[in-house]
Amino acid sequence: MAVDDLWYLRKRDPATGERLPSGRHGRGKRWRVRWTDPDTGKPRTELFARRAEADRHDANVHADISRGQYVDPQAGRLTVAEFAEQWRATLLHRGSTAERTERTIRRHIVPVVGSLPLASVRNSHIRGWVKDRIPHLAPSTLAVAFHGVLVPMFNAAVLDKRIGSSPCAGIRLPEIPDATYYIAKPDEVHRLADALPSRYRAIVYLAAGCGWRGGEIFGLEAECLDLDAREVRVRQQLTVTSGRQPFLALPKTKTSIRTNELPAVVADALRGHLDRFRLRPEEIEDEINPRRPTRRPASLVFTRGDGRPIHRADWSHIWRPAVETAGLPTGFGLRDLRHYFATVLIFGGANVKTVQLAMGHTTPTVTLNTYVGYWPDAVDQTRTLVDSALSCTESVPGTP
Repeated sequence: MAVDDLWYLRKRDPATGERLPSGRHGRGKRWRVRWTDPDTGKPRTELFARRAEADRHDANVHADISRGQYVDPQAGRLTVAEFAEQWRATLLHRGSTAERTERTIRRHIVPVVGSLPLASVRNSHIRGWVKDRIPHLAPSTLAVAFHGVLVPMFNAAVLDKRIGSSPCAGIRLPEIPDATYYIAKPDEVHRLADALPSRYRAIVYLAAGCGWRGGEIFGLEAECLDLDAREVRVRQQLTVTSGRQPFLALPKTKTSIRTNELPAVVADALRGHLDRFRLRPEEIEDEINPRRPTRRPASLVFTRGDGRPIHRADWSHIWRPAVETAGLPTGFGLRDLRHYFATVLIFGGANVKTVQLAMGHTTPTVTLNTYVGYWPDAVDQTRTLVDSALSCTESVPGTP
């Protein structure tokens, strides 16, 4: 590494001993810092107008190389949009997550900061991005876009040694209001089932009685049902992504693979469904083992009238009129029946671990964060415990 004066030659005047001016004397930046990229072995240079700036850069580069923290300045010239596309292509996301990531980058990141070189993105740019997105995204959606896409993307740029640090550090997002769910009443659940075409009514009871996700319900095969033992297993889900037909894949998380006990009302609904609607195997793509995708006949319990898998676009046209007929709020979905199932367990006295396993949540923390406000009488229980302890006067010092 060295700092060169480009305005003067190394050669000196024999008479005066002073350095001779170069051909670019007085033109352009005077000081050049030279070093060798430790990763590629290629020479690198940077020009500065002032000697102090050049010396400072030379010292910083020397220190970064010594600490193993060197970042090639040219690597950060890639724009955010270009790097985002490269980064997205290397992710090991499931189909639906990959689709959401691509949509977030295209709709919310590229239009705002996509043209900026990576190395020029500052914390102020990210704060501006947050402010720009607030009118367009709900706080929870903004948090997903920030923590699920923007932060990991810039962290990847740091690990890739394109930038020295992430500009996302210390960013404050709008507070997310506590989630509130509409918990249906039992008669509303029955009204909803009655409002659906007969071939879909058992779906309501499976969602409300076992807490299954929509993809798990639509991906249910007959072999996963044991009506005699009153058990049903989740081992796959029906997944829908843009540009392809529905296919079978692993459930959302490892803990989503589970076995649920069938309440009598759910078992009866499923038994009636199977008696009325004869199953016929239909060819479908199976990516449960993503390393060995195959196409096979699957005996799905719930299908369209023509026997094909239920597409989410078709389902919305079936579901919305039934919700309206049942008198439920607009936007009420299968996820709300899942919430219904969770609250039934909670108010029935089930502990957090039991609810977590039944719902297929990754950890008890997820269950608590989702339903903490629904455990009944938590405050009263706390008061009772404290009162019981303090009322034991024999253990209180100084009591007569």
